[in-house]
Amino acid sequence: MTAGTPGYVLLEDGSRYDGLLCGPETSGTGEVVFNTAMTGYQEAVTDPSYAGQVITFTYPMVGNYGVSEEAMESDRAHARGVIMREAKNGDDAATAEAGWLDWLADRGVWAITGVNTRALVRQIRERGAMRGGIFPAGLDPDEAADRVEAEPSMAGADFASRVTPPEPVEYPGDGPHVVAIDTGIKASIVGQLRERGCRLTLLPCASGPGVVLERDPDLIFLANGPGDPAAVDRVVATVRDLVGKRPLVGICLGHQLLCRAVGLETFKLPFGHRGSNHPVKDLETGVIEITSQNHGFAVRGPGGNERIEADEPVRWQTDFGEAILSHINLYDRTVEGLRLPEADAMTVQHHPEAGPGPRDSRHLFDRFLELAG
Repeated sequence: MTAGTPGYVLLEDGSRYDGLLCGPETSGTGEVVFNTAMTGYQEAVTDPSYAGQVITFTYPMVGNYGVSEEAMESDRAHARGVIMREAKNGDDAATAEAGWLDWLADRGVWAITGVNTRALVRQIRERGAMRGGIFPAGLDPDEAADRVEAEPSMAGADFASRVTPPEPVEYPGDGPHVVAIDTGIKASIVGQLRERGCRLTLLPCASGPGVVLERDPDLIFLANGPGDPAAVDRVVATVRDLVGKRPLVGICLGHQLLCRAVGLETFKLPFGHRGSNHPVKDLETGVIEITSQNHGFAVRGPGGNERIEADEPVRWQTDFGEAILSHINLYDRTVEGLRLPEADAMTVQHHPEAGPGPRDSRHLFDRFLELAG
């Protein structure tokens, strides 16, 4: 697969960025976002949290070390498309099993290279993540604009129900029984739990509280996933019925769902947090960790504030007792984690399994499992 057919990216505000198509001979739309990581392109595209989105990679060269089965975060590609400055299709790296562009084409992921990604990302930072699409140069821009306009907004979108497994999935283990409500769990999260000996059960996200408790969990796990946490009220209601009955932990979307379940609010970030260089301060230890993030929504602080200026464990009153701020994002001062001691629950917004530091936050899985007794 080589780039060659002229194409363009069109955003809903009318801005256009030309390049060369290098994926399947199709086009399409989604929410256009950006990822600042220098590596991990295959992991990003196969992360269910990217469902419904088109990823702009800010790193200038993408694909230079190929793809491999080991890098899969799920069984398929979830991102709809990728936008790159310079795409490579080499497969001669030591770990490569195929070329990046061949892999994208085989999985039907739209792709475009030669794009001025610096200008595109600056537009998103200034105007916010927005709908857009990748189109062949021969398509009339007015028709492309109509297609973009027809794409539903990510606000209010329930993508979790599209990526959840249709049936329960079980992994054996001799340790605590962790039951996860699977809204799009990453393979590396499964790997971290299994590495610690957990017996793991993944349940479809439509499973009610009775179904979860029938599994007799030592710990209930709320997974990452795509879309708006406010659009999955059924899952929030399930979580609300489970709070206080068994220990609960959540990552990313799971963090947001648990917070909504105890009466807190979420809001859409202007352009989200997506990348592997986000500094987060653990307020219990004072340590600043470099974290991997992938979310477009966040939890409001006390009084409905989007930013928390204090570097201390701020406290809220919730429907299930006190919530204590445990982590804060040092880029924009947003909530990165909570503890609910009266409910044996804790959450983090970032992804400790990704470990870009390289293992800065993986100790959180041990902290999670301490709740299981």
